[in-house]
Amino acid sequence: MQPTQPSGTARLRRISPTAAFLVALGLMVVGLFAPGIVGGALLLLLAAGLVWLLRLTWPVLPAGGRLVRLLVLTLLVAVALAKIF
Repeated sequence: MQPTQPSGTARLRRISPTAAFLVALGLMVVGLFAPGIVGGALLLLLAAGLVWLLRLTWPVLPAGGRLVRLLVLTLLVAVALAKIF
């Protein structure tokens, strides 16, 4: 038998919150200051990670938290697309 892959929440528990914050901050800063398509691609990569995180945490978020996270995600994607185009 093959070992099963850990679930998304199991992976989240193994990630250091400090490391996750620093990686996200680094992607955001580099994405904002990198020119054109490179910066936009980095911001879209960050947005993809946030979509994955939002998908995992959606059931336990209150309605207000869902709305705020969707707004931040929408803003991030809009900035990324503005940098690309």
